[in-house]
Amino acid sequence: MAARTTHYLTPAETVERSGFSLDTLRYYERIGLLTDVGRSPSGHRRFTAEDLQWLGILRCLRDTGMPIAEMRRYADLARCGDPKSLAERIALLEKHDTTVEEQVALLRAQQQHLREKIRYYQSVQPA
Repeated sequence: MAARTTHYLTPAETVERSGFSLDTLRYYERIGLLTDVGRSPSGHRRFTAEDLQWLGILRCLRDTGMPIAEMRRYADLARCGDPKSLAERIALLEKHDTTVEEQVALLRAQQQHLREKIRYYQSVQPA
């Protein structure tokens, strides 16, 4: 059986693919959201496809407004991999999903208000 080689991504490639800045990647590593980031012999960070997948999850959580403390709790639970933590992971994500749903409803209502204002201005605009 042939040895499997891991393809490493440079920090620049990871920034490009993840959409996170290098400063954010460093910050996430410092606070424990991103762990076990490899290093090249020269000390530069090397990211893997798995790191990129994890960053995709973090992107979703961040972009939907999950607080950092909750992201850290989720990361800790996910990393432990203990099947007993599944219920807590589910509960955390369900709670966040409810929050996202409320935000979407609020945005829809605000959007409707904007559309009404646009229609009003269009109706009074001189021909």
